[in-house]
Amino acid sequence: MPFSQIYDPLHSFWASVLMALVPISVLLIGLGLVRLKAHVAALVGLAATVAVALWIFKMPAVMAALSVVYGAAYGFLPIGWIIVNVIFLYNLSSQKGLFQTLQDSLTSITRDRRLQLLLVAFCFGAFFEGAAGFGTPVAVTSSILMGLGFSPMASAGLSLIANTAPVPYAGLGTPLVALQGVTGLDLHALTVSVAQQLTLFDILIPFWILVAFAGWRGMWEVWPAALVAGGSFAITQYLVANFHGPWLVNIVAALVSLAALVLFLFKWKPRTIWRFPNEDENSNSRQPVHTRSDIVQAWLPWIILSLVVFGWGLPQVKTFLDSFSLIHIPIPGLHLQVLRMPPIVTSPQAQAAIFDFNWLSASGTGILAAALLAGWVMRYSPRALLEVYLQTWRQVWRSLVTISAMMAIGFVTRYAGMDGTLGLAFSQTGPLYPFFGTLLGWMGVVLTGSDTSSNVLFGSLQRITAEQLGLNPVSMAAANSSGGVMGKMINAQSIVVASTATHQYGKEGEILRYVFFHSLALATMVGLLVMFMAR
Repeated sequence: MPFSQIYDPLHSFWASVLMALVPISVLLIGLGLVRLKAHVAALVGLAATVAVALWIFKMPAVMAALSVVYGAAYGFLPIGWIIVNVIFLYNLSSQKGLFQTLQDSLTSITRDRRLQLLLVAFCFGAFFEGAAGFGTPVAVTSSILMGLGFSPMASAGLSLIANTAPVPYAGLGTPLVALQGVTGLDLHALTVSVAQQLTLFDILIPFWILVAFAGWRGMWEVWPAALVAGGSFAITQYLVANFHGPWLVNIVAALVSLAALVLFLFKWKPRTIWRFPNEDENSNSRQPVHTRSDIVQAWLPWIILSLVVFGWGLPQVKTFLDSFSLIHIPIPGLHLQVLRMPPIVTSPQAQAAIFDFNWLSASGTGILAAALLAGWVMRYSPRALLEVYLQTWRQVWRSLVTISAMMAIGFVTRYAGMDGTLGLAFSQTGPLYPFFGTLLGWMGVVLTGSDTSSNVLFGSLQRITAEQLGLNPVSMAAANSSGGVMGKMINAQSIVVASTATHQYGKEGEILRYVFFHSLALATMVGLLVMFMAR
């Protein structure tokens, strides 16, 4: 018998809202305040989520169990699969000692650590977000930053903060395509609206990460470079969104921003070179002599990764790979057995629960292919490759358990209807809804770890509420995605990806505390902008 979601199970709406907040509250308190190990916090949060789903929201036990299994499987593929193989590539490169040459090649462009941060976290990160998404940019850029000498905490936190504005166009526009699918609104109109809402933040984010890293004075000394990076990205993103669509926005904007910044740095230098506190001031002035071949070899693993991931994500390639490898697995007892009810939707709507076992077209498989190719180029023997790969699995297995448990929390929350309760709470804010509707998107990404999932969860509610309040439904649906991107840096999955890539397992709570203010402040600013634009 289908399960109809109940959004006020306690017959006291705000009491029901408080119970719906239990899962995310337990998880964040466990990580940020109690400082539990990530896998312990995730398992405690999952237990609390299942308890609330069963006893408060009256979800059948079998459906709750199936939601846990479904979410855990999704946590491994695609997200965990990306982590394993990015860390594998990092380990291959690190064990060959290539990072020093890579660092020296970057210092040939700029010796200033602030400008290296812009190149890697902002420009490279946006490219990988556009090509793959699902944690790839944070895993890659934090690994590179740490190899360049940035502290593990700075590498993780700054990569997370930088991975914001490009998120709606992740994975060749997947979040906006999903938003169009659940709202029925015009895809081009949604793409343009998101670009309008985020143009200011495209320019702001480079300045923001510089302040977070080097303080206001440190940022002010290199503000022209930040303006070039953010301004070129913003203009390109807006033009591509207007005249093409969501698919190549990040790819083109990131490449233009990278090229513009590199060319600018060949002509412009900061008055002072910013170094780490314990860094020898003369270390970067003595440039080691590297042949062109040495530099190419150092960058080759990451060039191979960029090319393979980009090609792997092209719709034509993905369709071809899926044609003989994709297996759709409906979850028996859950698929089409959960009904979303009004007012979340206009009429009862059965929820799909299909696990797409796309093992070949998954981004993680592309990363594995890139790692194996890079390993061959680096002259690893098959036996050595296998040894490093097994070492990588031993290194990340706790992180994989953590991510699977966290995704299970999100899936139980979704199928039990707790997300709907939270969404209705935000929709009760009347004339302030443009602000709180934007924060609903933020909350959706915090809960699910994905702008795509947040759009699927709340896109329809955004349209319905906007039409009831006389607001522009395109603008509010877009705000769900624009606000959501600022939750990307504090969702549990992203934090675990960052902690794993920087070898900080057990310090997820510290990373959360590092980025939480930035996430809330930026989400608030997006909400205020959307409210101003709605007037």
